[in-house]
Amino acid sequence: MPRLNFQMAALFLALALMMGGCVGTGNERAAGGPLGIEGSGTAASGAQRGQSFQGTELDNPASPLSKRVIYFEFDSNIVQPEYLPILQAHGEYLATHPEYKVTIEGHTDERGSREYNLALGERRAEAAQRILLLNGAAKEQLSTVSYGEEKPVDPGHDEAAWAKNRRAVLVYYQ
Repeated sequence: MPRLNFQMAALFLALALMMGGCVGTGNERAAGGPLGIEGSGTAASGAQRGQSFQGTELDNPASPLSKRVIYFEFDSNIVQPEYLPILQAHGEYLATHPEYKVTIEGHTDERGSREYNLALGERRAEAAQRILLLNGAAKEQLSTVSYGEEKPVDPGHDEAAWAKNRRAVLVYYQ
């Protein structure tokens, strides 16, 4: 019987170690690229805050800073109220972290002409940019680009897919 208890304890330890190694946000990228913010001095230690999260403020899933996509209604560039706290948090963060820059990518669904969608994507990116500026980000930290319908998240041809594709994305870099 003692051998069985040792095997169970070893199995438990192995599972605990594997679970601990799986912590991540899905947003990790190589240092130096977009979202490559390792070593930036912004690490939030779980021991300091009484949480189990360790990483940067931008990747803390409990923070609005981990959210970098806002969605729009059909044929609209109006930022919905539910996304204002996210943009406010990013604007304030950029104000206190001048080393970061953000490209705001505007996207649309496939409906409409290519030219119309490029213009709508640009208006969406600019709408998000205005809110970031109002919340402290510097103009020099921000740039916009429109991809129109060219980079869909969901290639489907129904309302569920289109809703995912009508978006603005914040891409951080240094």
